[in-house]
Amino acid sequence: MAAVPEWPDGTDRIVLDEVDSTMAEAVRRARDLERPIWIMARHQTAARGRRGRKWQNPPGNFAATLIWQPDATPAEAALRTFTASNALYDALVDKVPKAQLSLKWPNDVLLSGGKVAGILLESSGAAERLDWLAVGFGVNLVEAPMGLHDAPVPPVCLRDAGIDFAAEDLLTRLAIAMAEGEALLEGEGFGPVRDAWLSRAARLGETLTARTGMEEITGIFETVDEVGQLVLRTSTGQVAIPAGDVFF
Repeated sequence: MAAVPEWPDGTDRIVLDEVDSTMAEAVRRARDLERPIWIMARHQTAARGRRGRKWQNPPGNFAATLIWQPDATPAEAALRTFTASNALYDALVDKVPKAQLSLKWPNDVLLSGGKVAGILLESSGAAERLDWLAVGFGVNLVEAPMGLHDAPVPPVCLRDAGIDFAAEDLLTRLAIAMAEGEALLEGEGFGPVRDAWLSRAARLGETLTARTGMEEITGIFETVDEVGQLVLRTSTGQVAIPAGDVFF
């Protein structure tokens, strides 16, 4: 078993027994933000996912948000979806076999094909530079949500796969991985982040369907482009999709 690394320098953390949501708590603290801060809660009463969807967070699962002030435009900040996905993969792979993990565009982590984690980004600021960026993580450590019949992929949890991962342990590993990923993105650009994400991508080269809210597009998953769009090869040619839900 890999040793737990030390907490990254220059980053704060707060662990709460209960909160409405770690994302909401991060936003409340944004005005007084001086350096990056992680907020983890053992229980959330009003968790949410992408597009305002309710996120079920049974006790024992992982819920945390990182908020900081990146020197980035909104478009550049959006690329942190891939940095965050890579970081969560790297944190989990310390205890989870690589063959069981994959990344689903734009921001889910899969365990043996089922959704074990989701990531949510929120930000505030002008067109040129953000005031703050918050990245929320939810991981099914001990229990998978029930009743999600319309989910693109079925939810699963680590414990059912025989994997025990303490929330505090995961927080430290994730904080380290996020700090490393942010340094890579700032130092070398999106290219190596994109390459790492594609090397872990679920269903790359296979047929899938993307729902954008306006239409459904089915095609071969070719790549993710230089701005993070999903690129499908359809019967009418190549299509780049900036946002949507993917179904296998």
